[in-house]
Amino acid sequence: MNILGISCLYHDSAAVLLRDGEIIAAAQEERFTRIKHDFSVPENAIKYCLREGNITDKEIDYVVYYDKPLLTLDRYVKNILALDGKGKAVLANMCESVLGEKLWIHEKLRSGIGSLGKHGKLLVCGHHISHASSAFYVSPYTEAIIITNDGVGEWATTTIGIGRGNKVKVCNEIDYPHSIGLLYSAFTYYCGFKVNSGDYKFMGLAPYGAPIYYEIIKEKLIDVKEDGSYRMNMEYFDYQNGRTMIRDDRFEELFGRPRRKAETNISKFYMDIAASVQKLVEEIIIAMARYAKKEYGQNIDNLVLAGGVALNCVANGKLLDEKIFDHIWVQPAAGDAGGALGAAEYLYYDYLDNKRVVEKPDKQKGSYLGKAYHLKEIESYLKWNKYPFQYIEEEEDFFCYIARMIEKGKVIGLFQGRMEFGPRALGNRSIIADARSKEMQSKLNLKIKFRESFRPFAPSVLRERVSDYFELDEIHESPYMLMVEKVRPERRISFDLSQYLNEKNDNLLPIVNQERSDIPAITHVDYSARIQTVDEERNPFYYRVIKAFEKLTGCGVIVNTSFNVRGEPIVCTPKEAYECFMRTNMDILVLERFILKKEEQPRFVEDEDWREKYELD
Repeated sequence: MNILGISCLYHDSAAVLLRDGEIIAAAQEERFTRIKHDFSVPENAIKYCLREGNITDKEIDYVVYYDKPLLTLDRYVKNILALDGKGKAVLANMCESVLGEKLWIHEKLRSGIGSLGKHGKLLVCGHHISHASSAFYVSPYTEAIIITNDGVGEWATTTIGIGRGNKVKVCNEIDYPHSIGLLYSAFTYYCGFKVNSGDYKFMGLAPYGAPIYYEIIKEKLIDVKEDGSYRMNMEYFDYQNGRTMIRDDRFEELFGRPRRKAETNISKFYMDIAASVQKLVEEIIIAMARYAKKEYGQNIDNLVLAGGVALNCVANGKLLDEKIFDHIWVQPAAGDAGGALGAAEYLYYDYLDNKRVVEKPDKQKGSYLGKAYHLKEIESYLKWNKYPFQYIEEEEDFFCYIARMIEKGKVIGLFQGRMEFGPRALGNRSIIADARSKEMQSKLNLKIKFRESFRPFAPSVLRERVSDYFELDEIHESPYMLMVEKVRPERRISFDLSQYLNEKNDNLLPIVNQERSDIPAITHVDYSARIQTVDEERNPFYYRVIKAFEKLTGCGVIVNTSFNVRGEPIVCTPKEAYECFMRTNMDILVLERFILKKEEQPRFVEDEDWREKYELD
């Protein structure tokens, strides 16, 4: 049975092909169109899924969409009525977005796919049911508590549910306009970052600050109950009016500072705002988990998370440390892209009542679910363009070579295997480097990624060595880079942030270059790191890279960041990998088994400035 799951028309459009419960293919549309967070009908992703599954549109049994447009229309209409005649912006948006597109999604998909499969109709799944299903059905648990948090889906913004066997049930929810996802986005906007893509920056900025505005936010902006439920003071927010995220004048009056303009200097004030909001969100999520355990899961030891807020890996790490649940599993594509997967899973298991067989370590296949390129394809591309390359026949020599280059301080673009599904590069479309270098963080940010120097990088660590470097044990692995934990105390180097950063001095570069541990390139200012544990089962190629580096240096950790520049989606094709390699100060490009050295390449000339192709995140 072939089921095609679709998410689109909000952000991060994606398509997923499920066959008899197995994930055959999954990809975001942005990887093909090169438009970050592309929300359009995922025609390219659909075509890829069908090719990967070796089927035509006529062989699809069911097509399912991850949202219920009529419920979304209901929210828009009731929101307008609640605004008492002042909702012109919402009404204009409803005409274009809901009446013009979402209500006709079945026709848009019919033209995008060719047909709606054997039954000729589109099925729909609730937005948060899709999120919940994407986490539970793929997880390694027969039963689990499910918590979802995002901006909004139809009406719900937060849900608590239970997954048992092949059934998912929502037990409790919080509805729009109250949303910790939108709260986080509102402060992301206030601090001058772009909503949806700048939230990671906002999270990365928080450790530089102190949560001195935490009490003000709780007193004035959001009422949080002991059980983690909450209500926002909508007098300070503007998204319900269809305009901007916040009411700038009220935020300015409350905090005494205007909204930061994008791309301007980041003062200590905005760092403190970020720290305050991050602390609050962590508190809410932990309170929710305690309530869910007490109310619904006294005999359930497993928790699964999805929705955009589940990508807040700092909060995930704090939740793990609380030991409320023995095991936590987070959907790697926790945002809207993963909704396509969840809708397909829910249809197969709950709606069609198929038996569920739990798989270990999980059904996500390392999230390596996108397109791969074979050696012959890559070789043909390189030869056609006359790009000099080297092919090392012996596998051991090949991996040793990569290890030696990392040890020499080279920055390597790594392109191999199937493209990752979700926002994280996990070793198949990655830029890798030496974690022991104290200059590497600023070098990668400023000369490779062309982004702000303060943004931290993630470590990829051998799973069996994780507890040697971080306060995380092998049992609580983090294969999808969704847990933040601290570097072990004995590896830390004493560091006083206040000596470098205050209201008079907010230059972040000296802080970034200050050693904080013996693996400084991945150690944030609070000694934290967003960890990816790497094992041979999920990714033997990447595991062997790190293993060879460990054999050479004794260090089982390297830097891993996504293979792209700021504003660009992660590279999808060998051509995009080569172009990114040549546009930046990367030293070496590895395309499967082919090695390209920068100094050997011909002069690279483009017709237009590539920086104009991508909007800043």
